[in-house]
Amino acid sequence: MLFHVRMDVSLPPDLDPEVRADLVAREKARALELQRAGVWPQLWRIVGEYANFSIFDVPSNDTLHDLLSSLPLFPYMRVQVTPLAHHPSKLD
Repeated sequence: MLFHVRMDVSLPPDLDPEVRADLVAREKARALELQRAGVWPQLWRIVGEYANFSIFDVPSNDTLHDLLSSLPLFPYMRVQVTPLAHHPSKLD
């Protein structure tokens, strides 16, 4: 199943810089791991925001939830999920 996911990150402004750096490093490592596994095939930064648009390819809603909640920055995210279906006019 394909999902379009928007993730908006809002870290507390008073977050300790070392904690912030650790969270961001762990988030990047986890994102790379999921991309290499093929479940996060598309990732785009939204210009001017601490946010991204992503495409996830996972077998179920529950799998997507587990994957998103495994992200180190998840507690600081607002997440919007849109399930996708193939369009009949899309070239394969």
